[in-house]
Amino acid sequence: MERESQFIGQSSAFLDAVERASQAAPMQRPVLVIGERGTGKELIAERLHRLSTRWDEPLVTMNCAALPETLIEAELFGHEAGAFTGATRARAGRFEEADKGTLFLDELATLSMQAQERLLRAVEYGEVTRIGSNRPMRVDVRIVAATNEHLPALAEQGRFRADLLDRLSFEVITLPPLRVREGDIGVLAEFFGRRMASELRWEEWPGFADHVRTELEGHPWPGNVRELRNVVERAVYRWGDWGRPVGHVQFDPFDSPWMPRPAPARRSGEHAPVPATASTQRSPDFGGVEDLRAAVDAHERSIVEHALGRHRWNQRQTAKALGLTYDQLRHCIRKHGLVERGGDDAASAPVPAT
Repeated sequence: MERESQFIGQSSAFLDAVERASQAAPMQRPVLVIGERGTGKELIAERLHRLSTRWDEPLVTMNCAALPETLIEAELFGHEAGAFTGATRARAGRFEEADKGTLFLDELATLSMQAQERLLRAVEYGEVTRIGSNRPMRVDVRIVAATNEHLPALAEQGRFRADLLDRLSFEVITLPPLRVREGDIGVLAEFFGRRMASELRWEEWPGFADHVRTELEGHPWPGNVRELRNVVERAVYRWGDWGRPVGHVQFDPFDSPWMPRPAPARRSGEHAPVPATASTQRSPDFGGVEDLRAAVDAHERSIVEHALGRHRWNQRQTAKALGLTYDQLRHCIRKHGLVERGGDDAASAPVPAT
């Protein structure tokens, strides 16, 4: 029920996909689910199974990308004892485990061409043969497969079997990304926020501040619902003032002024840079401040304030000059309570205190 409760939304794009799944569920035909990461492909597969006549039979899941190519076929079709090194006893494959039920194949596009060929035979004839055996076994399995790839394009490029694509695409359900699900971001954010507040045993859920709602609505959500859940839950548990609406959200958990930056790639023939030593480094003068944290904060404030003034409080230009992301710079401005002393650029609006 926990996973099903996350399957919520009110946008027409989302409801259309749900309706397609509901219509296809009673059919005994394969279904392809296509969508970006975090859009809920596995949840759609569960809905297809639960609303089918196979609902009380096994739903077996296999992530095709999670196993090395040498083990994929053994996982799918099983193996006999001694079939290969390490096969000390016979083992049933996922097709046998899913007999009379549903087999969900996630990350379908990562299957090798050889595995695709064997999968095609299993789909077409309803038979599987364990590795190391010559005795085919009948199986009754409904296949639901998922991918974030454009399979017709892969078939044209010779990277996916066109005949397998034909067999698996009786119905194709394409899930919309969160960024086009108008109205769903706020609904989902409220749901995840209330749930986290309950987990933290808050007396009541205060909601989000208006500027946080605006930030949530304006984010592109490359990680879709999964990313939204993480962002909201992180914002709620970090928020200390339980009586006020949540007033700060961080989209990138790695966003920090102290985050180590990757070393630039060296060209062929270049030598690695010589590490800095005490003789080559120059320590900044903190004016005799002895407290380390206060010294670092004072130095950071001075650098950011000076850079903002030099760029007339254009925050995007300032962030680029300092080697920070836009969100990192806004964090610094908010942290030090910096206020613009002039400038009329649209990107120089003061950051609201939270």
